[in-house]
Amino acid sequence: MSTTNRPLVIGNWKMNLDFVESVHLAQQIGVMLKVKPTEHADVVLVPPFVDIRSVTSVVTSERVPVAVGAQHVNAHDNGAHTGEVSTSMLKRLGVEWVLVGHSERRSMYAMNDAVVAATLRASTKSTLHAVLCVGEDGLVRDDADQEAFVEAQLESALHGLDESLRPLVTVAYEPIWAIGTGVTATLEEVSAMTNFIRRVLTRFSMPASRVLYGGSVNAENAASLMGEGGVDGFLVGGASLKAESFLAIVRAANDCYAGKR
Repeated sequence: MSTTNRPLVIGNWKMNLDFVESVHLAQQIGVMLKVKPTEHADVVLVPPFVDIRSVTSVVTSERVPVAVGAQHVNAHDNGAHTGEVSTSMLKRLGVEWVLVGHSERRSMYAMNDAVVAATLRASTKSTLHAVLCVGEDGLVRDDADQEAFVEAQLESALHGLDESLRPLVTVAYEPIWAIGTGVTATLEEVSAMTNFIRRVLTRFSMPASRVLYGGSVNAENAASLMGEGGVDGFLVGGASLKAESFLAIVRAANDCYAGKR
């Protein structure tokens, strides 16, 4: 990981958990963090839209040391966009983070590079912290074009973004070919892409931006992904739906930063 960045661990709950289940999970996480605080890592919970108000209420009332994010946002301020939400709506609910261009939004809901760029600009302009998701599928990886592909995604999203807003951007690398496929990205592959992404970010005057890993992560591989893989944290999917497994990853990241491993 970068020597200057605190680890960041984001739990993306995707389309899981109703508001009752979300409240229970947020409360569990709060209790466990009070019993064993993590002082060296930043934590973000990203529930479904219908659960955001419930989760932010728990976080605020019980002083849970986490931030709340959203899984998507529309680039428009308001208008005839049925089923969408705006940045101002999210901020009114206490949301501080938003995922932009997640691989599932790109592949399932036709979120192309132009939409990703517009969404990134709208998110950062509203002072939300944006997690820009990039990554290649199996066909691109098989052709050894992963660097060119990810570079194009980064350049499309970051070109024209006001320099004053770039510190609000975190990048999450999602090796789509290694998510839910039974294929595991090696530490060497993760390290190579993490270092490449940092080189591209440096061209955009963003050398301090955190680079997260969005592949399959658990308590067993988190430390090695941060140490040998060189990532600054994780965008966690399935493992974030259980307080124990999620906080095990958080603590692994925390211990790495604190120099305990």
